[in-house]
Amino acid sequence: MTNIIYQFNIGVDVAKQKLDVSFSDQRVVSFENNLSGFKLLLKEIENKSQTRVVMEATGGYEKPLAHFLQDQGVAVSIVNAKRVRDYAKALGLLAKNDVIDAKVIRMFADAVNPKLLPAANDTQQALDTLVHRREQLVKQRAMEKQHLETVGNKDAVRSIKRTITFLDKELERIEKAIKALIKTDPTLTEKVDRLSAIKGIGDITALTLIADLPELGELTNKEISALVGVAPFCRDSGTQKGKRTTWGGRIQVRSILYMAALSAVQYK
Repeated sequence: MTNIIYQFNIGVDVAKQKLDVSFSDQRVVSFENNLSGFKLLLKEIENKSQTRVVMEATGGYEKPLAHFLQDQGVAVSIVNAKRVRDYAKALGLLAKNDVIDAKVIRMFADAVNPKLLPAANDTQQALDTLVHRREQLVKQRAMEKQHLETVGNKDAVRSIKRTITFLDKELERIEKAIKALIKTDPTLTEKVDRLSAIKGIGDITALTLIADLPELGELTNKEISALVGVAPFCRDSGTQKGKRTTWGGRIQVRSILYMAALSAVQYK
């Protein structure tokens, strides 16, 4: 798969409340991380067809901006933060703040020409939101169950159990909404069916992979493995053969694949 080389790269350091944006003319401008800020940023992009906006994966804070820009016809790449930081270290750029980070992301894009994020349609974006809401509910339920193990007061126990019951019902609603959404899109239905056919992968794992790894099916097996962080990298030097290790990548995807692998072991 050949990646397009763009004339201009824009680096964006994404935080919860703001965006620090490094333009190819060396300007760094801050915008709010909301729709108003997105529109102001869009106005600053003069040549949309020759410009790519590059940002790091930041736990989801980057996704609204990425989807907005894609809807406006602007190419987007979301890159591994560790690769960007390693690039900065290689250049001797050890200082770190939001402005520097935005500049380094742009320089990294100029040097590496990262893969584009596949465009997401309305259904894909809705799926992404629902799957991540499910992940939030699962984490909340796990926390409440941990609390239940350490609390002895009867009123507190009743409160925790009511909360767990509520979260169980919300999870059931979300999962029904996700399955109903999938049925409206033949392409997503096919992806879920193909992934679910693999031993150890159930519907929820398949849905999480589709939501958190939209590049699936667009990249080679080696590229997708490196993106996720499951590809073993060598540490050889001369005659010394170092231990192969995996690192970096998308934590949520790695975590769910680990659980799928544990499940798949039962089929051996």
